[in-house]
Amino acid sequence: MSGIGTGYDLSVSTFSPDGRVFQTDYAQKAIDNSGTVVGIKCKDGVVLGVEKTIVSKMLEKGSNKRTFPVDRHAGMAVAGVIADGRQVVNRAFDEAVQYKSFYGDSIPGQVLADRVASFVHVFNLYWYARPFGTSVLLAAYDDSGPQLYVVEPSGNCHRFFGTAVGKGRQAAKTEIERLKLGEISSEQGVVEVAKILYSVHDEEKPFELEIAWICDASDREFRRVPADILEAAEQQAKASLEESDMED
Repeated sequence: MSGIGTGYDLSVSTFSPDGRVFQTDYAQKAIDNSGTVVGIKCKDGVVLGVEKTIVSKMLEKGSNKRTFPVDRHAGMAVAGVIADGRQVVNRAFDEAVQYKSFYGDSIPGQVLADRVASFVHVFNLYWYARPFGTSVLLAAYDDSGPQLYVVEPSGNCHRFFGTAVGKGRQAAKTEIERLKLGEISSEQGVVEVAKILYSVHDEEKPFELEIAWICDASDREFRRVPADILEAAEQQAKASLEESDMED
């Protein structure tokens, strides 16, 4: 890419001859090299799961979180550069607070996703800034029901039934497509997300599973999955992985 992008990757405001913005491509590469993040919309809510690679044995368990509440009815999971992701989460929090103070009601999921996407897109416009090296999965549950959005470094925003970003995204998407998302509950979704993340993980590197949800079981509030449910889901995921290894 260095040969192709020479002279065109010095500024985010410069297009290459074939219409690409290389700085944005580099931001996407940072996400593609990070841990996998999975989101699925079930019949009663949304489940977000994150594969957090353990970079040091000295790290305290549960640190370096990648799922964040934005409002009572909305939350995010972050892939890519975590510092960039926190800035996007902070912006989403500010947007939720501002909307509620002005209109007196919680911000709709679609409006929140659009506002965050516009904020991210601004950093693709000016030569003195760089794109955020992060993609965020936004889960919301408002009057129109559960919703799942993805905001990319370019500022593109899409709504999904289920998707994945990060290193194992292709294999994860294949597994998601096999699920009957409109028929499973969020508790079943937690198990399926755990199975997907365990199946796409590189066995040589230890990792920690982090799952959050917003659903009827959580009173439509964005929360991390209770420890007992998460532990049971991990056990089922490990058992399923062992069975598939034996069959191979």
